[in-house]
Amino acid sequence: MADPTSARRLEPGDAISPHQLVAISGEEVSVPDPEQLVHLELRRFAGCPICNLHLRSVVMRNDELAAAGIKEVVVFHSTDEELRKYQAELPVAVIADPDKKLYAEFGVEKSPRSVLNPRAWPAVFRGLGRHVGAVSKGEEHLTPLKPKNGSFGLPGDFLIASDGRVIASKYGAHAYDQWTVDEVLELAKGQGTGKGASQAGAAPSAPSST
Repeated sequence: MADPTSARRLEPGDAISPHQLVAISGEEVSVPDPEQLVHLELRRFAGCPICNLHLRSVVMRNDELAAAGIKEVVVFHSTDEELRKYQAELPVAVIADPDKKLYAEFGVEKSPRSVLNPRAWPAVFRGLGRHVGAVSKGEEHLTPLKPKNGSFGLPGDFLIASDGRVIASKYGAHAYDQWTVDEVLELAKGQGTGKGASQAGAAPSAPSST
């Protein structure tokens, strides 16, 4: 079931409009960024165990990403209030998009396949297992039973140059289908800030689990 608000998918070489976003921390976030590449991640809902499983790998290597000139910007289709409850401790820019304006602009859809696809099941079980353990220790709030905008969101990844050009894009086929940190680093090689850089080829497919 495709999201009827979604626009066409962006391809390498396409240009995006400038955005001035505000993270839940209050930080102003420019996309594109004039000084560095932006890895824009459109994820699912606040407290999503599958998203959190992936973001742990990003957090663990965020210094490495920053050293490569890449700024991580993570968007959820939840409110600021919900995100502060679940995602406030993330050391990356976290953006609330409860009206799904960015999802529509970047062509990121939703589908029951996001969690019903068998390739997503290992991450579903791993994510839920980690989440249950964290909740039992008082380290996390219980994931919402009825998240805003539902639980069928598909992920989207975009590497954006400082001039607004899309270097590479990936539209996930299921809830855990996204670039790994290694793939993001590889795509960014030789790009600098992206000013005047040659157009990159299509992004490689990410593995269904890491």
